[in-house]
Amino acid sequence: MQDLRAAAVQFNHAPGDKAANWDTVHAFVERAAERDVDLLSFPEMCLTGYWHLRNGSRSTLEGLSEPVPDGPSTQELLRLARTHRMTLGAGLIERAPDGALYNAFVVATPDGDTHVHRKLHCFLNEHLSSGDSFTVFDVPALGRIGVLTCWDNNLVENVRITALKGAKLLLAPHQTGGCDSRSPEAMGLIDPALWHNRHEDPEAIEEAFRGPKGRGWLMRWLPARAHDNGLFLVFSNGVGLDDGEVRTGNAMILDPYGRIVEETWAAADKMVVADLDADLLDMCTGQRWLRGRRPELYAPLATRTGDELDPREARFKRE
Repeated sequence: MQDLRAAAVQFNHAPGDKAANWDTVHAFVERAAERDVDLLSFPEMCLTGYWHLRNGSRSTLEGLSEPVPDGPSTQELLRLARTHRMTLGAGLIERAPDGALYNAFVVATPDGDTHVHRKLHCFLNEHLSSGDSFTVFDVPALGRIGVLTCWDNNLVENVRITALKGAKLLLAPHQTGGCDSRSPEAMGLIDPALWHNRHEDPEAIEEAFRGPKGRGWLMRWLPARAHDNGLFLVFSNGVGLDDGEVRTGNAMILDPYGRIVEETWAAADKMVVADLDADLLDMCTGQRWLRGRRPELYAPLATRTGDELDPREARFKRE
């Protein structure tokens, strides 16, 4: 991996309004270009909107979906990547050749390549399929990059496999924080009034974003993903009201020791930028742990216990 300047964006998407969301993306790309950013990551499904689609019909999802790489959104990401010599990633709904629909994250590079990650643990809507492969690729002049979307990152095996495939930087696009979690000590709903009053009382909403429903929850596990696997992590997220739930933003960039290099808890559309020092990688704790593995002991990790659930059951089922 080379030294590079990375940026993570949080923004409050417009549900179902691609044109409005593209206006936001274009504005952030221009800002990133002014700061000589090499790699820019936007949130999960930021081009289509997210939570309002949990009960959407198949026709609604199909109407927002696009093929990759031939669809207009991927082609626009490619145009921007070439124009600004910047690698760009953004989330959308992919329509595959066989008609399957995926929560997808598309990465476009300045050299004209595209890579798409299909969320492995897709629970949002019954009409969205889960992906079945990991996404790790090389970007000239940057290095080897992996992508895991939202809940993909919560399962430790996924990040470890991504690291074993050589990723030294992980893009982690999300729509999280402020969720109605069935785990009583994980996240929890934030009063939408705090978001609506954010300009009059910014301290109140920022306190919520820093608290156990936002940053506090992330700090229980997100730094460990970077530290334990010896990779940089770029966390992009939605922020603000998302069909009744308030996403907490907290865009941040972490180094291979799990340290936060840059972050925000602003209740606003925001971009954080950090210079990543590749020299940190070689002897960081996680990279040494990867080299100390004993794979002959790990067969149980790939053996079903019988307790596994479909992603939608695992996310929504209450017992």
